[in-house]
Amino acid sequence: MFNLNLPAELVVLSACQTGLGQEVKGEGLVGLTRGFMYAGSQRVLVSLWNVSDTATAEMMKRFYRNMLQEGLSATAALRAAQLEMQQETQWKAPYYWAAFTLQGEWRMGIPGSGKLV
Repeated sequence: MFNLNLPAELVVLSACQTGLGQEVKGEGLVGLTRGFMYAGSQRVLVSLWNVSDTATAEMMKRFYRNMLQEGLSATAALRAAQLEMQQETQWKAPYYWAAFTLQGEWRMGIPGSGKLV
């Protein structure tokens, strides 16, 4: 992965524990997040623990809707999706939505606007 040229604005890794890595002496924490950022990605959305398939599908549906249809930044779209999930009885427990975190550049421009949000 460290040899890839991947200048993506956002990489989404919605599987279990994608944000975890291993401590390597002299290198620090090495994992998928670091690999994608080293390859040129500006930000990586990852999970910190085992996640429910059904809840993750619902979370990602809301995340992408907020970002692509509502025009929110990745950071704002993630927060909005998490807040939406939290308001519903079925997904209220943090287990279902709190595992997801955005690593990297937290400000993301709205495509075509030239603005950072």
